[in-house]
Order: sequence, then structure tokens, then C-alpha cells
Amino acid sequence: MARVTVFTLGGTISARGGDAARMSGQEVLAELGGDHDIVLNDFRRVPSSTLTHADLAALAAEIRATVAAGSGVVVVQGTDTLEETAFLLDLLCTTEQPIAVTGAMRRPDLPGADGPANLAAALAVAADPACRDLGVLVVLADEIHAARLARKSHTTSVATFTSPGAGPLGTVVEGEPRILFRPAVPAAACPLKLDPEVRVALVTLSLGDRGELLDAVDDRFQGLVVAAFGAGHAPGWLVEPLAEIARRIPVVLASRTGGGATLTDTYRSPGSEYDLLHHGLIPAGPLDPAKARILLHTLLSSGAAGPAGYDRPRITAAFTHLNGSGLA
Repeated sequence: MARVTVFTLGGTISARGGDAARMSGQEVLAELGGDHDIVLNDFRRVPSSTLTHADLAALAAEIRATVAAGSGVVVVQGTDTLEETAFLLDLLCTTEQPIAVTGAMRRPDLPGADGPANLAAALAVAADPACRDLGVLVVLADEIHAARLARKSHTTSVATFTSPGAGPLGTVVEGEPRILFRPAVPAAACPLKLDPEVRVALVTLSLGDRGELLDAVDDRFQGLVVAAFGAGHAPGWLVEPLAEIARRIPVVLASRTGGGATLTDTYRSPGSEYDLLHHGLIPAGPLDPAKARILLHTLLSSGAAGPAGYDRPRITAAFTHLNGSGLA
């Protein structure tokens, strides 16, 4: 039986009722039962909404050491930020070993608690050689999703995780992972780093937006992601304020819709994707705003910015690497 190291971080899967109490990692695994070759790392006991970049940088370092020793990995945490943790680990932990991130939507004390089933499926994925070289995976409701695509799409459904525009890579059937598709490229063309001190802002545009929140993007931030309308559109009056910021720091143009890629050349009116990109913004491609922020953060942490200004071609290439065009 393949060895799997389980890192428990807390979340609904470990909640004792509705208060702040959390079960230990050993107690969470005891809910599973069965016979597994598991090494437990009771890493944190917090809601996922309170995880910090420092927490995740430390987690990634421990996972890198673990997979280097030949172990598969399961990360158990709350679902609120699970998609962000999974994608960040995908960028920081380049390995052929399976890494599965899972959690639960229903507390252990509620009818139909899904934690044990999700954990069992994640363990099966992390122990299966057929799940190697897939990058980090999100495993819930017997579905296996690529971290770069997975997102939480419902506040309470046990089938909340989806992969818009692509679907899951596979499923878990009778405890056995079945992989149907494989990502064409790894999430990162080269290993990236995470500096917890780097700050990247995320601003979501809304109808009638006058850009007041853009005024807050000052020298405290090293990068900005704009969650724009539709395929990457903004009011015409925000083009120059965005262009001014893009002359100082990298500004990534994402879509607030949460599905589909930002365009580059379909619309050419003021505030269109063509207009914004030609004023220095960088297309997020298929990444949703939260994941675009994570990729930009790791790129800036890995030396894509410096005293001579940020490396726009390098940042653009990293986003293009994931857009499915075959370009880099």
C-alpha cells in the first residue's frame, strides 16, 4: 500500500458543532475507519478563511519535503479557500507525486456528513500511481478536478466544486480513481516561490463604477488584478486610471464571470479588452480573478519585479502558458 501523508488544517470537516472548536487530525482520520498507510501532520486547526500566506508557504515547504521522500499527499482544509490553496500548491510544489486537496461541506454532527467519503476518495487518489503527473488535484463528491480549474460554485451543496468550461479530470468509483483527461501542461513552466510580504490587490468592477477603489492601489501593492465585466471590459473612463497603474505595477485583466477566457481582439471600443491590453494590462486567460491573483503573487515573489520595473513579458508568458493555445 502506497504511503500517504495527510496534512490537516481544520475547516468544516473537523468542526465540533457551529462554534470555533476543532477536532484534531487524529480524530478526523478516526471518522474514516479502514486500513491505510498514513502519516499524519496535524498542521493547523483553523477555518480556511483565516489561513495566511505565511501558513501556506510553510505548508508548501513541508509538502515539498514529503513528496521528495516518495509519499503522496492529502491536504484537508475548509472549502472557503480550498481552490486557492490547491492552485497555490500547484505552483509551488512541482512533483510527479499525487497531491489531493479535500474538505467537507457538512459538519460531522449533521446528517449526511460528507467528510469521511471525501477523505477516503482523496486518499485513494493520493495513493494511486495512475494519478501521478496530474498536478495538484481537488477531490470532493467523488470527482477529481485540476486545481487550476476547480472553484467553489455553491454555498452549501456537497457538489459545490466544479471546473467551468472543462469538467473534472476523472472520478472515484468504488474507491478507485478513474482518470479520463490529463492537463496539457503543468500549472507553472518552472517552480515558483511565495513571499508572504508581497501584496497583490484584487478589485472587482461593478455597474456605474467610478474607480474609487483603484485610488487605494498605492505603493503598498506590488500588483493588481482587475475582475472586469464579461470577456474583459471596463467603463471607458477607467482606461486611463488603469493604464496609469499599469505603468507602475503589473495589472492583470480577468473576468468576474468565473468561466471562460478573457478575450484579446474581439471588441475594440474604449474600455474593451483590446483597448485595455494595449494600455499595458495583461490578460488572465482562463484563470478566474482569485487564481490570477495567486499566479501574479508567486511570479512577483519569484523575481518578476525589480528596481528597473516589472518583467511584463515574463508575467504575460506565465499566463499564456495556461490558456490552452500551446504558446508560452
